[in-house]
Amino acid sequence: MKKPSPLKICIVSLNAYGVMSQTDTGHVGGIEVQTPLMAKWFAAYGFDVSLVTWDHGQADGTVIDGVTMVKTCKESDGLPVVRFVWPRWTGLFSALKRADADIYYYNCGDMLLGQMAIWCKRNNRKLVYSVACDQDCLASLPILKPQRERLLYRHGLLNADEIIVQSTRQKALLQEEFGLSSREMPMPCAGFEPKYTATEKVALNSVKRVVWAGRFSREKRFEWLIDIAKLLPGVHFDVLGSKNKSGEYDTALIEQAEGIANITLHGRIPHSEMGEFYSDADLLLNTSIYEGFPNTYLEAWSVGVPLVATIDPDDVVKRYKLGFSGDSVKALAEVIEKALEPDTWVELSTNARNFFTERHAIDKSMTGFAKLFEALADDS
Repeated sequence: MKKPSPLKICIVSLNAYGVMSQTDTGHVGGIEVQTPLMAKWFAAYGFDVSLVTWDHGQADGTVIDGVTMVKTCKESDGLPVVRFVWPRWTGLFSALKRADADIYYYNCGDMLLGQMAIWCKRNNRKLVYSVACDQDCLASLPILKPQRERLLYRHGLLNADEIIVQSTRQKALLQEEFGLSSREMPMPCAGFEPKYTATEKVALNSVKRVVWAGRFSREKRFEWLIDIAKLLPGVHFDVLGSKNKSGEYDTALIEQAEGIANITLHGRIPHSEMGEFYSDADLLLNTSIYEGFPNTYLEAWSVGVPLVATIDPDDVVKRYKLGFSGDSVKALAEVIEKALEPDTWVELSTNARNFFTERHAIDKSMTGFAKLFEALADDS
């Protein structure tokens, strides 16, 4: 009897080639870390997996860790305005066709979702969309400004075969704002191996370190970190990340941060090296205006580093005692001091490590994705 062909999965993540190939392409974020992780796991599971990215000079069809790389055009190709259609839209459709998958997966709230939905409907393929941010669940679509982006994203959202959300809040928002059902699933994270147990870390009695990781964009509020550092001169702040595009906002903040003794700007760090920074840190700080369920939270918790943040998805930080939240510079500074008290820190650290292991460790979370994709393919 002939062995059935493996399920074919195509993940579209245009900026993911850098993480996948372990090269610096100038852009990396949580999605760009997570999608290669998923692609590699699916390939190891037995699926036929392809990953669509920008063209960075790689040969089309290159295989990395069992994943076939399919390229569109270069991000810089084409003339302004015209390149929206050619070569970007046409290049995407060509890549989707060459991938020739049963199921296509996307994890970003922008117009590409709509473009993928159009292609999938025309070609009778399944589309799975994973919500990355709470704002993408609002009918007003506050992040998407150009009308064409709003129209295409809305079309994609309404025509996806499955919508995955990271939190109960996102699930409720999609139902209230769009009348759409969705499936809540814990997102996968490979995490890192901790260098110390919680009690060993406290015994080190070294300078207390807080890590902040992200790009320098307005929604991340890097200026809050600067103000917090000024309030806590005895705490050292390690900043991982850089601006993806130059601008007056980020340039001014970088110049200001460089003049503060207890802030170190490390620039963009290869993802493989971030585990060292998390393990040496006492806390992870997040100062964002909005988020989904950041990958940085999961990575920090994987090594037992508690969180101090403005965003607490579904109140998991509060409910499971994984750290503290605050809604102002002053409040965050106060809870940083509270979290660094030895007995409190040990409790938070132990909870964080357990929470990650029980819910978000890659094999646990990805098994759920595999079962979902197999069931979706059976319904075809």
